[in-house]
Amino acid sequence: MTSETRITPAGRPATPLLDRVDTPSDLRNLSNEQLRQLADELRAETVDAVSTTGGHLGASLGVVELTVALHAVFDTPEDKLIWDVGHQAYPHKILTGRRSRIRTLRQANGLSGFTRRSESEYDPFGAAHSSTSISAGLGFAVANELQGHPERHVIAVIGDGAMSAGMAYEAMNNAGARHSRLIVVLNDNEMSIAAPVGAMSAYLSRLMSSRSFLSLRDVAGRISKHFPWGLDKTVKRAEEYARGLLTGGTLFEELGFYYVGPIDGHNMDHLLPVLRNLRDAETRGPILLHVITKKGYGYPPAEATADKLHAVAKFNVVTGEQVKAPKGPATYTSVFADALVAEAERDEGIVAITAAMPSGTGLDRFEKRFPERFFDVGIAEQHAVTFAAALAAEGMKPFATIYSTFLQRAYDQVVHDVVLQNLPVRFAIDRAGLVGNDGATHAGSFDLSYLGCLPGIVLMAPADESELVHMVATSVSIGDRPSAFRYPRGEGTGAALPSRGEILPIGRGRVLREGGRVAILSLGTRLAEAMRAADELAARGLPTTVADARFAKPIDTALLEQLARHHEVLITVEEASAGGFSAFVAQHLAGSGLLDGGLRFRPMVLPDRFIDHMTPAAQIVEAGLDAKSIVRTVLGALGRDVREAVNL
Repeated sequence: MTSETRITPAGRPATPLLDRVDTPSDLRNLSNEQLRQLADELRAETVDAVSTTGGHLGASLGVVELTVALHAVFDTPEDKLIWDVGHQAYPHKILTGRRSRIRTLRQANGLSGFTRRSESEYDPFGAAHSSTSISAGLGFAVANELQGHPERHVIAVIGDGAMSAGMAYEAMNNAGARHSRLIVVLNDNEMSIAAPVGAMSAYLSRLMSSRSFLSLRDVAGRISKHFPWGLDKTVKRAEEYARGLLTGGTLFEELGFYYVGPIDGHNMDHLLPVLRNLRDAETRGPILLHVITKKGYGYPPAEATADKLHAVAKFNVVTGEQVKAPKGPATYTSVFADALVAEAERDEGIVAITAAMPSGTGLDRFEKRFPERFFDVGIAEQHAVTFAAALAAEGMKPFATIYSTFLQRAYDQVVHDVVLQNLPVRFAIDRAGLVGNDGATHAGSFDLSYLGCLPGIVLMAPADESELVHMVATSVSIGDRPSAFRYPRGEGTGAALPSRGEILPIGRGRVLREGGRVAILSLGTRLAEAMRAADELAARGLPTTVADARFAKPIDTALLEQLARHHEVLITVEEASAGGFSAFVAQHLAGSGLLDGGLRFRPMVLPDRFIDHMTPAAQIVEAGLDAKSIVRTVLGALGRDVREAVNL
């Protein structure tokens, strides 16, 4: 790390070069020295912007030089630049005509925190989940060939964390069997694959990426085909093995990629010549460029605490200290983690599994207490689920703790490896429902629908953090079938936590308030809004029954029939898409004939559209699941004569 590429967080410096950049074409007349200065200014701008909006800081700072170099060397947007995950694309957004809006990141009606096709022509492929860039890159490369544009380049930037997912290797295996014009940049920011980086490795990378070396390699390949059978393969393997010993690229060569690297991803004198060589290479076939970067590079607070400043709230630029929200109730994630640790203290069969999200799921607490019973499998949800299934088959009690939106990637394994075999895997589904500023890509909207259609599974949703403790205990006790419980992001309601979780009767809800003509049946944390709606209705002279379903499957048919028979209006409320809990309720009501007697049934679910990033409270209003929306739904369901009778 050189002193001239670092910045000191002493306020926002002047950005004279960056001020002259509207689009990447403005970079292509700058000297190498000017590009280095531009990178410094871009880093300062990124720090200042994220300090006011919050967001993913460390990953973005780590790719500043790489972003500048890629846009300076390649002809974007004609050449396609694809960012894996997308959370490291803030510098890319600044350079591609969005600087004036960069301080609207993750705000209502502002820029997305990830790449998005509708936002810019420089975002050819949207991404917020990992490990998709190589597959997408190959698709663009093949399209270029089929549409008569073989001269266009496609560059896919993927982090080494994303390389832990099988999809990346599936894509590389496919790409390696073709001769498409594809460059994959492996952004290695944890030194997990890298050999030592220095002047010699930089020299070797420049040499191997040069046109003369690539041409010589092609000539050698053509000559070796005239050797006796077997000798040509021996020559090729010897060449690959020798380069692999020097560079660590044997794995990628075996997958059919020409490997270059590793090089210092923060050194423009290394990056620019190598990228230009790869751009101008006449050889065909996929290339993997291995660059070494550091998360948070150039901003000391982020370098010192890479994990804490990976995703940040608003912060002080000088100190890096994040603005702390007023202390409130414990989060659902922390309540789950503590409840699971407590259960594991009593039961040695409990094991915890996460897919690269130990702190996000709270399982870092479990890891500290039971390191031998904790498993972080990397960004590999499919493997996580099948791994859990086998543990369950051997009598262990696995908790597969995965965000709702990420569990979607492992659906086939949930169906075939868990549910079809009736194995008691416990799915702890974090981030269920809307997730605020992370937007639609991370919202857990569909788990009730995609799990609820599976035979035999038990689905729970706590109304508050106290109920979550009980559901952790309940899931431990379910040893004859798979189960899942979903809970939201963020703080709880402040409910008193029990000293020990109770085992709930499976498929049984509870009535919290008795009313008259109207009943509200809530699943999950919308119960608080249902109670507020009931208060408003009671104030208008319409006492309302409120019940907590607790279970989406099996539903409490006795409770449901009681509510249907003794009320004129039945409202269900859930923070999930259509096809979930309300669908199960409607099916039972229809099948039992309870809809034939004039019951006015109104399901309230997430609307049939994606809800963009904004504050969690604003999202709930946008979705129509707040107390006022519940009241409006009730009033709309009541006949005019009833409304007039109760002065509504």
